Amino acid sequence: MRAAFIETLSELAAADPRVWLLTGDLGYMVLDRFASQFPDRYINAGVAEQNMCGMAAGLALSGKTVFVYSIANFPTLRCLEQVRNDICNHRANVKIVAVGGGQAYGTSGYTHHAVEDLAILRALPHMMVVAPGDPVETRLATQAIAGYSGPCYLRLGKSNEPLIHTEPPAFALGRAITVREGTDATLISTGAILQVAVQAVEQLAGQGVRVRLLSMPTVSPVDAEAIDAAARETGAVFTIEEHRLPGGLGSAVAEVLAETGRVGIRFRRFGIRDEALCLVGGNDYLRQQSGLTTVHVAEAISAALKKV
Repeated sequence: MRAAFIETLSELAAADPRVWLLTGDLGYMVLDRFASQFPDRYINAGVAEQNMCGMAAGLALSGKTVFVYSIANFPTLRCLEQVRNDICNHRANVKIVAVGGGQAYGTSGYTHHAVEDLAILRALPHMMVVAPGDPVETRLATQAIAGYSGPCYLRLGKSNEPLIHTEPPAFALGRAITVREGTDATLISTGAILQVAVQAVEQLAGQGVRVRLLSMPTVSPVDAEAIDAAARETGAVFTIEEHRLPGGLGSAVAEVLAETGRVGIRFRRFGIRDEALCLVGGNDYLRQQSGLTTVHVAEAISAALKKV
């Protein structure tokens, strides 16, 4: 995802001199391409992310399209006041790019885990919240937010996320992507956990359970129409995200279901468990501790469907 982002951003910067990139002492190997091509539009603010966001707001208010890049919790939680007051309040054209969403930086511990970011950014006014599921969605999302005038949050995985889409899907901010059709239930995924969702749906298909799979790259505003259609047409909705359950994708989907009156359907959220928040280890190990694995998700969905 990181490589897809910086490659796309470099292409955008070559075509548009208003595109800038700021970083908080991070990503030298990843960002070298942009820094060498556009040294006059690249700023390393050092370990001073709050200053970075303040500078980004100022540049944006002078007509620039500004991307800021850091490990997911730093340009969000550490800079929340600057994001809220300087960026969102002024609808500044700043794109906050966060690498390592969820517990991708597993061995660095809770200080480097972004497990509340979707909830917090969803709550801010005028903020578009985007979490692509693979490198193809990352490229399309980067292009889309560059063309969107206003604050955006782009949440990426850390590295080596596999390609899910063999061809670029139709992509629009605020719209879900149908990865697989199904009539027995719907699984909605956001972010780099999409591969687990794909494998879970494939495992269920082998058992004769046809699950619709939606990738939801935009968490705010969420695609209410796709959610309502899934509830109406499949009767069961599940969500999966590498994030705490309160306030994330599952909460956004639950809000839609409640407001559209779909309260009688089967519904369950998969996300990071509180008991796994402060654990340290590899990303695969941490996902196992929260049940964010192919086997656990497939078995839980199968069991939920059998209860009817």
